[in-house]
Amino acid sequence: MELVVLSGKGGTGKTTVAVALSELAKEAIMVDCDVDAPNFYLFYKGEDLKQDDFYGGKKAVIDKTLCTQCGICEKYCNFNAIKDNEINVYKCEGCGACVYVCTEKAVKLLEEKSADVFITKTSKGILSRAKMEIGSEGSGKLISALRKNSKEFKKKETEDINPPLLKQIKGMFKKETELTVIDGSPGIGCSVISSVTGCDLVLIVTEPTKSGMEDFMRVMALCQHFGVLTLVCINKYDINEEVAKEIENFCNEEDFKVVGKIPYDDTVMESINQLKPITNYADSPAKKAIENMWNNIKTVIY
Repeated sequence: MELVVLSGKGGTGKTTVAVALSELAKEAIMVDCDVDAPNFYLFYKGEDLKQDDFYGGKKAVIDKTLCTQCGICEKYCNFNAIKDNEINVYKCEGCGACVYVCTEKAVKLLEEKSADVFITKTSKGILSRAKMEIGSEGSGKLISALRKNSKEFKKKETEDINPPLLKQIKGMFKKETELTVIDGSPGIGCSVISSVTGCDLVLIVTEPTKSGMEDFMRVMALCQHFGVLTLVCINKYDINEEVAKEIENFCNEEDFKVVGKIPYDDTVMESINQLKPITNYADSPAKKAIENMWNNIKTVIY
């Protein structure tokens, strides 16, 4: 069961909720698909069991021994990535137009490393995550790779993982029964689409502001387009109960179930500063509300 936690905009409390749900689940595999700003791993000390290079795109390279400095590649580059027969790797989109127009075959597209991907063993369980290279962009391909890595640990046996690694994780999970919690990116971009595609359930975390509601409606429309079962959580609902009610009414009209309403709670900021899950704070109103929400979610997924 893959549960993806999304938000229409940043700062709604998406990661706080995702970490809390991972804590409340008896068994969970965690995937941090918010690759442009990953912070899931900050809440856990862990040991990297596996690390691989990820090549998500290509960049153009000019072979100076073949280049005649005709300038035709610069003329046809729509991204202004070529100037004086030099390629600016931060502007190059790897489209291949320069390769196509070069009569001397002096330009080639080479695979470029865009991230390191990790499988990390934490006190809670397995975390699949990535660390982007400077200037790289989060892509759907990278998200797919992270989800694929997490699924490797659901299999009883796999040829892709060496025996010593299997020995380290043996007995950590009950096969085919654990929950995978995916912390998605905010918004509705490529990485979000890749996180949602093929998942079992989406939980949208929103906040009761006018901008929050507009962004929430956009990500909801995305989930509707892909036909994914979607639940809703209104975080800090009591900072504007009028807008919170608008969100609830909208969800009722669109047949989306609001499974949680979390009150504003200063303890959440303390948990973030201390890098501890909110579930560690016994007297936290937010913690109690998330526990109630988890019980509601379990009626859907179990």
